[in-house]
Amino acid sequence: MKPLKAELMLLVVTMFWGSSYLFMKMGLDTLGEFNLIALRFGLAFILAAALFHKRLRRIDARTLKYGALLGFLLLGVFTCITFGLKTTTTSNAGFLVALTVIFVPMIEVLVFKKKTAPPQIFGAVLAITGIGLLTLNASLHIGPGDLLCILSALFYAVQILVTGKAVKTCDTLNLGILQLGFAGGYALVLSAIFETPALPSTLPGWTAILALGILCSACGFIMQPIAQKYTSPARTGLIFALEPVFAAFFGYWFVGEQLSMQGYAGAALVLLGIVASELLGKIPAAPHLPRGLKKRRADL
Repeated sequence: MKPLKAELMLLVVTMFWGSSYLFMKMGLDTLGEFNLIALRFGLAFILAAALFHKRLRRIDARTLKYGALLGFLLLGVFTCITFGLKTTTTSNAGFLVALTVIFVPMIEVLVFKKKTAPPQIFGAVLAITGIGLLTLNASLHIGPGDLLCILSALFYAVQILVTGKAVKTCDTLNLGILQLGFAGGYALVLSAIFETPALPSTLPGWTAILALGILCSACGFIMQPIAQKYTSPARTGLIFALEPVFAAFFGYWFVGEQLSMQGYAGAALVLLGIVASELLGKIPAAPHLPRGLKKRRADL
């Protein structure tokens, strides 16, 4: 697969995930948080396993191990988002979860000891300033929902990095299917402990579960590892930066959510920081030439 096709697939995945905040809000009106996650990923796993059952027969121990780990990370991501959405808007959630792109290079620096480029530092400062404008209220307190969405972005960053490593040695399709099954299984256990598992009882509830299960999960999380094999984690993170744009669009179009002027300024800084961190870091610096060589080049 060519990188362009892979990145277009990731763009479609990003659009699905941008819509997921709205569908999660809908589902939470009638379902518990872990119940919603279990139904979402359980449905996605059943559909994907039925469609690719022959491929699943070739699962090895390494793919199973990475599937279990990625499923746990997905559980962390969506537990934070679903609990966070109870006390924040879809737009806020989308922009805060997009901080994944800032966290990816930060983790690479702290864990893998990679050097930090100045554009990444500049982008991080812009994004952190944007978070402040987007989330802090008049008393300078951040809401619990916003804090959970930031934590979700951290889980997401780890998930992207682990996926980038796993796809080098694992069957990408099986990996995508297994992480859905493990995430749904973990959530079902937690729902049985802390909630009462149930099926949706309303049409909006079923709409939310079907959209989350089929589009946002079955398609999204299977397409992600397949496409990510042909591009870099950094470029994956940059494409995912469009997720809050889709989230804000769906929130505005379907439920009329709007940010304040301060919120729009913060959202713009978050996006600007993300883009600066990724794009500016890829611009090659002009090589330093001795004065005499510069003059001779100019004379040519």
